[in-house]
Amino acid sequence: MQVSPSLLAANFTNLQREIDMINTSEADMLHLDVMDGVFVPNISFGFPVLNAVGRISTKPLDVHLMIVEPQKFVSQVRDCGASIMNVHQEACIHLDRTIHEIKEAGMKAAVTLNPSTPVGTLEDVIAELDMVLLMSVNPGFGGQKFIENTLTKVCRLKELISSSGSKARIEVDGGVNLSTGRMLAGAGADILVAGSFVFGSPTPHEAIRSLKAL
Repeated sequence: MQVSPSLLAANFTNLQREIDMINTSEADMLHLDVMDGVFVPNISFGFPVLNAVGRISTKPLDVHLMIVEPQKFVSQVRDCGASIMNVHQEACIHLDRTIHEIKEAGMKAAVTLNPSTPVGTLEDVIAELDMVLLMSVNPGFGGQKFIENTLTKVCRLKELISSSGSKARIEVDGGVNLSTGRMLAGAGADILVAGSFVFGSPTPHEAIRSLKAL
């Protein structure tokens, strides 16, 4: 299992220390949630923070844009050093075009689905994707309870990926801990995004290691 700790749960009064902790951990990447207060009911951080994190992180940046019109920011996300640009299916009118723009910018293309968005909405683009992120909580806030129907969605997405010949990996974000992580691993998830479970732990390195062992 791969693990992508979510910076949203970090202590922003000492961000350097938090990034140093991730750099020295077994985490596979670092998940960055950009929220605009429009697409989701919260505001997180923007490009000044992304650029600062990009300068000190040794882990690949997994940038998740929870914003309207994410296609306007492809070049800025690339310039902050992102390896993966993740956009919401619900926010992109021309999703196929946005996917190709992300790839042309040299990043891996990922698409996120909200809890109420069916997996089938990706049928016509799944072959183009490097990753699909399933939200297992309603996006906008950390620390929410895991939505168990996500397990069924992971299985459906796994079937779609297999039948299409896609190489997309399945990432899940929201309410991830050892219990839910174990269930997600059994359903076929490849990458777990974990915020509170990692940054709220007295032993974050061990928290990351325990998820990777699932």
